[in-house]
Amino acid sequence: MKDGKTSKIAKSDQEQAVASWINYLNQIRLDRLFKAIQAQNTNLNQALHTLNKTLSTIKEDIIIRNRGGVKGMHGFIAEVAECGIGNARQEIVGNAPAYEWINDNGPADLIRDGIQIQQKFVNAENHLSLQAIKQHFSTYPWFIKKGCRYQIPQDHYDKIKYLLSISKEQANRMPTETGEFSLKQWREVHSFFENGDVKFSDIEPSILKYESVQSNTIEKTISDERKAIKKKDEAIRDEVYAQSKPTLQEGLKAGAISAVVEGGVTFGLEIRKIIKSGKSIKDFSNDDWAEICKKTGLGTVKGSVRGISIYALTNYTATPAAVANALVTASFGIAQQAYLMKEGKITQEDFLRNSEKLCVDVSVSALSSFIGQAVIPIPVVGAVIGNTIGNLIYQTAKESLKKQDKQLIESYILEIEALSHSLDVQYKLYVEQLNEAMKEYFLILEDAFAVDCVQAFDGSIQLARYIGVSENDILNTIEDIDDYFLS
Repeated sequence: MKDGKTSKIAKSDQEQAVASWINYLNQIRLDRLFKAIQAQNTNLNQALHTLNKTLSTIKEDIIIRNRGGVKGMHGFIAEVAECGIGNARQEIVGNAPAYEWINDNGPADLIRDGIQIQQKFVNAENHLSLQAIKQHFSTYPWFIKKGCRYQIPQDHYDKIKYLLSISKEQANRMPTETGEFSLKQWREVHSFFENGDVKFSDIEPSILKYESVQSNTIEKTISDERKAIKKKDEAIRDEVYAQSKPTLQEGLKAGAISAVVEGGVTFGLEIRKIIKSGKSIKDFSNDDWAEICKKTGLGTVKGSVRGISIYALTNYTATPAAVANALVTASFGIAQQAYLMKEGKITQEDFLRNSEKLCVDVSVSALSSFIGQAVIPIPVVGAVIGNTIGNLIYQTAKESLKKQDKQLIESYILEIEALSHSLDVQYKLYVEQLNEAMKEYFLILEDAFAVDCVQAFDGSIQLARYIGVSENDILNTIEDIDDYFLS
């Protein structure tokens, strides 16, 4: 095969390789999205299952059995709910369950990530669960030293934190009528942490409030948590989808790499072309290097445009990468032909023929790459092999046309041109005849709608004859009209 054909195929391979690589980037992003959605489906199902199992355990093992009685039932409910809701919140984001309910009436009620926790949900006499902590600590004075923690209702914790943040003077000025605050409570909180062995840092808030774990409110608490879990799931899916969408940065990266590849290939082909002419690299003149740099720069720019265009077409329209590359290549080629025609270097017929040939060439390249990628599902490799084989077959088929076949095609083109000329002459003749007929028609029409009734009557008779009405059906006289309407 001639050197020019080899270079052409090499250039086409490079273009399809870039297109296949961009398509591979897109596929990686879509695969990640699919896997993330599948994983999130599992996370949601597991989190909802955990919540359902939590409510079932509370009903069957605590409420129905009246475990803890009227005063202590909510404490057991809080333990199970803390574990269930805490685990569901971990599972919805893809983490392993962190909580375990001990359920042995020992010094700790539950374990979270290896840390033992004693829960105290006590609202008696408005002590904010602190007195219950004090009693437990007196029984198990080693509890905090071993890294264990106390947990109280979230609303109790928030109130304690607030009371610790204000001074006695501020506390004296606060209203007490509503029952939400009392100076006695302020003193108790400060005394507990100033004089006792338990520090505020040894206590943590539950994810639940005191009222949320009562026997008559726990179903609503779990129901609200289901809604929150589903809302969190939607937010995660939205984030995953947003991360899978094409980005400007990735598009620019595709353009930059495509520019480097196409510029490099152009550089190599230009050097090869000059070497083929008989020069060695050391003999290259300044003009040779200037031409190489010019072609390389143009190739780099085209590569950048190609990469960005293919990225946009494959991501924002339903266009396969091979077809997108063909569109870009055809656009470059047709733009060049249009420029040559504008400069007067080729005729309009040359422009049409060259553009048609270019479109056929890129179509063969696109189809070959598409088939190659399907047969050899290896990114880039399949497209390049398919393109190479397809173009070789196509170039061989073009070169194998016999001289007689070419003469037949040229003869056919001449016949088409002669027929086109003949049809053009006939068309002009028909237009002239139509113009004459229209003039005659409008003259008759003008008489038919004249203001003078006699002229209009005669004009109507002429119009009827002109459009082909039978003579027997035309009303020529007053008597004919009377007979038609009065008989």
